[in-house]
Amino acid sequence: MTSNRNVEHYATLFDNHFLLQGLCLHQSLTEQATPFHLWILCVDETVERNLLRINLPNITLLPLRDVETDRLKEVKGDRSIGEYCWTLTPFLPQFVFEKAPDVKRVTYLDADLYLFDDPAPFFAEFEKARKHVLITDHAYAPEYDKSALVGRFCVQFLTFRNTQEAKRVISWWQQRCLEWCYAREEDDKFGDQKYLDVWPKLFREEVHILSQQDRTLAPWNALQIERKSNGKLSPVFYHFHNLRIHPNRRVTLYSAYQIGRTGRALYASYLLALRGAAKRVEELGITFGTFLQRPGWRAWAGRLQRRFLGTEMKASL
Repeated sequence: MTSNRNVEHYATLFDNHFLLQGLCLHQSLTEQATPFHLWILCVDETVERNLLRINLPNITLLPLRDVETDRLKEVKGDRSIGEYCWTLTPFLPQFVFEKAPDVKRVTYLDADLYLFDDPAPFFAEFEKARKHVLITDHAYAPEYDKSALVGRFCVQFLTFRNTQEAKRVISWWQQRCLEWCYAREEDDKFGDQKYLDVWPKLFREEVHILSQQDRTLAPWNALQIERKSNGKLSPVFYHFHNLRIHPNRRVTLYSAYQIGRTGRALYASYLLALRGAAKRVEELGITFGTFLQRPGWRAWAGRLQRRFLGTEMKASL
C-alpha cells in the first residue's frame, strides 16, 4: 500500500460471486484513474484466496476476519449476505483510515461500477464545495423513479475525507445500519441506502451532493440522459446494477429498463471487460461465482418487463 498523498484511494467490498465485476472495476480504475489505490474488503475467504492468486497491482486486501467487530458479528446471523454487505459498507472508510491514517480521503465504489472517464471532475467539485462527504443522486428517469422506496441517493460513489466532520457522518450511518439494515422498505428505511436521504439536512455543513448527474449513469437514467444530451453521453461511470452471471456462462446484463443505443454500447464494452476477466481467472484455474436462477425467475423478470415497458438483454461469456 502506498502512502503517497497524491494517490486517490478507493474502497469496495464483494464476495466471490462478484469476482469478475471486481476485476473489471480495478481494470477501469487502471485505465481511467491512475494513480490510484483500491482497498478491497473480502467478504468471504474464497474471494480472498482468489485475489491473492491473481495478484492485482495497487490494491490492499482487507480480510473480513481482520476487521469484523464483535458488534458486526452480533447482527450478522440475522441478515442475508447481501444485507450484511450493506451493513459493512459504512465501516469500510473507517477500516481504511485505521490502516492508513495518512490517507486524506477515500471513495467507496460499488463493485459493479465501471469507470469510462477520469473522476477528477467529481473531486474538483467536491474540493470547491469545501465539504467533507460527497454523495450522488440516483437521478432517476421519471418512469423508473423508486426514490420513495429505496431513497433519493445511491450508495454507489461516496467520498469521505479523513476529518472529524466526515467521521461524525460515518459513525451516525454505522449506528443506523447496525440497528436495521434489510432488503425491504420499513418505516422510511431501506437497506443502508435510504438513510442518506436525511444527510443534506442533518449534516448540512458536512455533505455535498454531486451536481454532475449526467455523468453518473445507470439503467434507470441512461436513456433519459441520452435524450437530453442528443446522444452525446460522457459518463464518468456506469452502474451495472443487477447484472448477473449465471451458470453455463450466461449473463443477464439488464432487465426491465429501456437503456438506449448509447447505453447498449456501454454494456458491449463492459461485456468485453467481463470476458477478459473470465479468461484471466480461468487461465489460473480459478472458478468465479455465479448466481443460480431461482424457480419462477423467468416469469418474475417478464412481469417486471411488462410493468416498466423494459427490455432484457442477455449474452454469454
